Amino acid sequence: MSDYLVIVESPAKAKTIERYLGKKYKVKASMGHVRDLPKSQMGVDIEQNFEPKYITIRGKGPVLKELKIAAKKAKKVYLAADPDREGEAIAWHLAHSLDLDLNSDCRVVFNEITKDAIKESFKHPRMINMDLVDAQQARRILDRLVGYKISPILWKKVKKGLSAGRVQSVALRIIIDREKEINDFKPEEYWTITGSFLKGKETFEAGFFGKNGKKLPLKSEEDVKAVLAELKGNKYTVDKVTKKERKRNPALPFTTSTLQQEAARKLNFRAKKTMMIAQQLYEGIDLGKEGTVGLITYMRTDSTRISNTAVEEASAFIDQAYGKEYLAGKRKPAKKNENAQDAHEAIRPTSVLRKPADLKAVLGRDQLRLYKLIWERFVASQMAPAVLDTMSVDLSNNGLTFRANGSKVKFAGFMKVYVEGKDDQLEEKDRMLPDLKEGDTVLSKDIEPEQHFTQPPPRYTEARLVKTLEELGIGRPSTYAPTLDTIQRRGYVALDNKRFVPTELGQIVLDLIMEFFPEIINVEFTAKMERDLDHVEDGQTEWVQIIDSFYSDFEKRVKKAEAEMKEVEIEPEYADEDCELCGSRMVYKMGRYGKFMACSNFPDCRNTKPIVKQIGVKCPKCHEGNIVERKSKKKRVFYGCDRYPDCDFVSWDKPIERKCPKCENMLVEKKLKKGIQVQCVECDYKEEPQK
Repeated sequence: MSDYLVIVESPAKAKTIERYLGKKYKVKASMGHVRDLPKSQMGVDIEQNFEPKYITIRGKGPVLKELKIAAKKAKKVYLAADPDREGEAIAWHLAHSLDLDLNSDCRVVFNEITKDAIKESFKHPRMINMDLVDAQQARRILDRLVGYKISPILWKKVKKGLSAGRVQSVALRIIIDREKEINDFKPEEYWTITGSFLKGKETFEAGFFGKNGKKLPLKSEEDVKAVLAELKGNKYTVDKVTKKERKRNPALPFTTSTLQQEAARKLNFRAKKTMMIAQQLYEGIDLGKEGTVGLITYMRTDSTRISNTAVEEASAFIDQAYGKEYLAGKRKPAKKNENAQDAHEAIRPTSVLRKPADLKAVLGRDQLRLYKLIWERFVASQMAPAVLDTMSVDLSNNGLTFRANGSKVKFAGFMKVYVEGKDDQLEEKDRMLPDLKEGDTVLSKDIEPEQHFTQPPPRYTEARLVKTLEELGIGRPSTYAPTLDTIQRRGYVALDNKRFVPTELGQIVLDLIMEFFPEIINVEFTAKMERDLDHVEDGQTEWVQIIDSFYSDFEKRVKKAEAEMKEVEIEPEYADEDCELCGSRMVYKMGRYGKFMACSNFPDCRNTKPIVKQIGVKCPKCHEGNIVERKSKKKRVFYGCDRYPDCDFVSWDKPIERKCPKCENMLVEKKLKKGIQVQCVECDYKEEPQK
């Protein structure tokens, strides 16, 4: 019989921890929560200070029975759920279900699943923190009140299956507000003039800056013609040369939000996928001889803080691997986000000595890519700043100024390991200018004017939306991925080219919520509510007080909505084809994975079809069908014959109508970093890439 029972959430975590603790400890998994509010009813007694009614989650009976038997046999039970509010709530529910003494030191927490961290945590068990439990409970009850009061109204007035959550409604509003900005945007014309210049045999570019030392905007073709008319000859004088040395500091280690953003930019991961893989790396990977080891620290955090031990290990590694000059000097502590709880460390590797290259044999492809990202970001964060030499040059011709800027990495510093990605921006590259001095003369080769129009703000990607939610103080690390997942599953938004586009249904739901429950989608109100709930965690406020102050007005709005909200009929969007099974019109529907076609005669006919896009090219294999654009299970675009399965032609590259002039075979458009290149699938024929 084991002397001690340890309960964690997942079997993978249990397996890792049991190996570290030895024979006296038995580690079992609760498989997440064992108790929750019932799904079939509100489960909150509003008249009795919002007292929650918890029941055993369906299917968890056998798990709970097994845990009770093991608990009776053990001398002591330790509850080792995750180190956050939800983990604390899981521990509290387990303590109730297993009849444990809530005043005993039964709670154990650790930020990383490594031998030293586990053993150290068991030296310092503590009581369950009821402030943390109350904070989680308050959020759960508040979300239940909002969801179970508003959702039935939407079901009745719009359609079944809709929901209105506290955080998801604000996220939906942010997306729809951006769409309105885009629709209302009026582009403005502007022009640029770019010159190509020669200094000896070296060529460089400079853009038109202004006249007589002042910036001169070019708003029309007439402005451009006026400038070009004043230029005299092709000789330009170097008026001013400014050389500077600029330091660039590394990005801070990952928080949940920044990890999701960077994984989206660099790995093309959705937020949900990022968190799923991070969970696997945290809970433990079998490394062979070393056994199962947690590779990263806890992945739900809003802190950039790093332990002294991790800093020391990283410094020793950087010194040995790159040299002393790459070590970071003393830095000011990062400014703490006012919304951050700073409960535990940033996301980092549990040991910097486990290099990504050494783990190729034991990690899956996506696990390795995410671990590499986390490892590189952490190592870079502990390295010296990069040093760049910058140069700015002003060229003049008859009082008109062209300006050229260049830079070159003088000392790579942290950039030797990692450079942070950017939204909708190209990575910084070296662009050095010739060795120019004031008074030098350079010659212009070409002067090219170009017309532009201002662009509307971009739609939100997952990364950009997570960043916005964090900046506004909406939601917390554990809520970002579920929120994005929910608004897509409900059909309120769709992804188009990896950017959120609101649907008609999303607009209808938001309009109704704005009319009858404006505080739910008010950004400032929701952010304040988050801060108030954090005060519960700090022990500054009673959770019942916060919910009571919210509910008194909310209840009045619910009654008004029930009485006054009009039914909304969503007109079906008909497709230009009939159902091949029953002859009824096909309609467009929005599903979890985007738009699809379904028979309008549902439920009598359940025919559904994917939406295919014709590209105007005949199938080169069967010569009967047409090529259509499709998507794989992993959402990758490919091209195939519309006569599939009778014809199995497929291509990852987009076929075009023209034939190869050399061999008469199919030409395709291949996407390259420098543009799109037309090339033959059989011979070596290629055309110049087009941007």
